[in-house]
Amino acid sequence: MDRQKGEKMVKICLAGEGGQGMTYMQTLEKMSGVEVVSLAGGLEKDTAEFAEQWNIPHHSLDLAECVDQPDVEAVILTSPSQVHVEQAELVLSKGKHLMLEIPMALDLAGSEQLVDLEKKCGLTCMVAHTRRYSPMYREIHRRLRAGELQLHHILFQTYFFRRVNINRFGKPRTWVDDLLWHHACHSVDLIYWLLDDPDMDAWGQTGPDHPELGIPMDITIGMRSDKAGCIVTGALSFNHHGPIDVSTKFIGEETTLTVNSSKSEMRDPEGELVMTDAPGEAFLNQCREFVAAIEAGRKPATSFADCLPAMKLLDRIQTAIDAGYR
Repeated sequence: MDRQKGEKMVKICLAGEGGQGMTYMQTLEKMSGVEVVSLAGGLEKDTAEFAEQWNIPHHSLDLAECVDQPDVEAVILTSPSQVHVEQAELVLSKGKHLMLEIPMALDLAGSEQLVDLEKKCGLTCMVAHTRRYSPMYREIHRRLRAGELQLHHILFQTYFFRRVNINRFGKPRTWVDDLLWHHACHSVDLIYWLLDDPDMDAWGQTGPDHPELGIPMDITIGMRSDKAGCIVTGALSFNHHGPIDVSTKFIGEETTLTVNSSKSEMRDPEGELVMTDAPGEAFLNQCREFVAAIEAGRKPATSFADCLPAMKLLDRIQTAIDAGYR
């Protein structure tokens, strides 16, 4: 989208030439006042092709070189989860604002390390918890805060078929995904945000590790908020035969609402459509919040500190798993 005459242009370095990188480019091209001027990639051929496809004038496999490009003010990190902490530290050390794809880190210690950096650097530090920016989930949040919905039980499911280490384009991955700290992170953060209870109980169990990938392929999660009077049941699987299935059911005193993130729709108990998200709407809201926070010099809605309680909940689940609930 063309920017308005005299409008300030926020120049961005994007890190990651994979699926999430593509999602961000599709989103950013709808916005005025932003320009991706550099791409930091992991694979030379893929990075060059991505930069050409999206007309990004500079690309490199060296993140520091990309961040140091003239006038780069902000960085969006969509790189593999295993390098999030290291790359976030580099970006912030160079005085650049940062939006970091989830998870913040693959453990609580790394997450706390980033929160400490956020406190010291005075920059806009944001985690891409996209579900908080979805109009459907915001409507659930509104009803809860207005007293229009009293929840008894939340049930969430995340199902993929991922027995081979390939990405959404069918290309081999150079890293292994994490079902708990990545995919469950979406739902655990959503539940923390909705129930506003950082002290809720949380536990989990896993099935066997995959013999080659070395990760658990199936996880169940239990949570309980005495403050909200609500229990939570979660199921995640990389063994699911069929399309990606991501949905959350909210069973309340007044009604039951089911949000299907895969289809971007919310339905009532009779299956009637309540509302939908426009394609890419949550990502667009998220990117707008990042830019608005930079321009206003304020903390974003999903700052590192604001998202730390979700990482503490994940740590409780991991602790239960490590204690033998598998």
